[in-house]
Amino acid sequence: MSEMIVSEPFSFDETSAAAIPAIIGRYPPGKQASAVMPLLDLAQRQMARLTGHAWVPRAAMDVIADRLTMPRIRVYEVATFYTMFHTKPVQKFHLQVCTTTPCWLRGSDAVMDACRHAVAAHGDVFSTEEVECLGACVNAPVLQVNDDYYEDLDGIRTEALLEAFRRGDAPPLGSTVGRQNSAPEGGRTTLFADVTKQDSGAES
Repeated sequence: MSEMIVSEPFSFDETSAAAIPAIIGRYPPGKQASAVMPLLDLAQRQMARLTGHAWVPRAAMDVIADRLTMPRIRVYEVATFYTMFHTKPVQKFHLQVCTTTPCWLRGSDAVMDACRHAVAAHGDVFSTEEVECLGACVNAPVLQVNDDYYEDLDGIRTEALLEAFRRGDAPPLGSTVGRQNSAPEGGRTTLFADVTKQDSGAES
């Protein structure tokens, strides 16, 4: 189990509390414990909103456990299993580098090095961690910055991306080499003709 920081008492603020009934209402009676992940996410987003640091203090986990009438250890298990939940404060831009095989083969080591250098130079802005598959293997290497994905990276493009964040710019999401979604680099290589029109003509 990863380190958890004991924090000051926690309570959901008005904004978060208003969302809780609808979240719990998604699940059938007796299955309210299934709401543990969205409530952890709600707590983490509240901490980010109020403190500038996205994380879930242990006091928040206890509040969630009591609200869902489940053992506190069960909430701790969920919060420490998923890398999407942070059990200690992270910085404004939290950099999660995928180093699973597809990203590693495509150069995630250089992406990780760029992120570590950014943290060393600007630790008040950036924090980083190595994570498992982010599910965007076709556009590897992938870097998740807070909630957003940046794809087709290398060391130089990662450095430029992080410098843009530091300046306060908002880099475009997705591929950093201009590919459309998960299409081949340079554009499509098949179906250059409009097969829909061709099929329609054949039928007529």
